[in-house]
Amino acid sequence: MVLCVDETSQIQALERIQPVRRVWPGRPEQRTHDYVRHGTRTLFAALEVATGHVIDQCAPRHRHQEFLASLSQVARGYPRRQLHMICDNYATHELPVVRGWLAKHPRIRLHFTPTSASWLNLVEVFFSIVERQALRRGDFASVSELTTAVPRPTAAIYRSGDRSLAPVDGLEVAVKGPAG
Repeated sequence: MVLCVDETSQIQALERIQPVRRVWPGRPEQRTHDYVRHGTRTLFAALEVATGHVIDQCAPRHRHQEFLASLSQVARGYPRRQLHMICDNYATHELPVVRGWLAKHPRIRLHFTPTSASWLNLVEVFFSIVERQALRRGDFASVSELTTAVPRPTAAIYRSGDRSLAPVDGLEVAVKGPAG
C-alpha cells in the first residue's frame, strides 16, 4: 500500500473584525485586513494513492510527537499491511525517535522526495483542496471551529452513493471509499 504523507503547519484561526462583503456585478469581494488571531493548528494527512482515501488529523503543534501520533493513526487504519509512505525531507521525519518507532514497526517504510520537490507528493493536492474549500474565506472564532472546518472537504469527496468519480474543483478524484 502506497501512501503520500505530509503536514501543513501554521493554519491560522482568524476571525475578521467585519464580515466579508459579497461579490456583486462589477464589484469584487472585499474583506477587512483587520482580524483577531485565535491560534494555529497543524494538519497531518496520509493519502492512499490507489483510491484517494485520506486519513487526516489536526494537532496543536508541529513536532515529532505529533508526527508519530499521525503515523500510529495511519498504521491502525491499515492493520497487517505493508505500508510505503512517501514523505518530504523535513528533519522531524529522520529523528532518532522516529527511526526507533519505525524499527519497531518494520511493515512501515518511509521514502523521501528530493529536497525542494514536495510538490511531487500527491497529498499536496489534498492540502490545496482543503485550502480552497475550507480555509481561504473562512472566519473562525476559535481553534475548535477551525479544526471542525478541515474535515468538510474530505466528507464532500467521500459522499455516499456514487463512489466512482467525484468532481472536486475541476479535478476528478477517484473515490472508492476507505480501504478495508
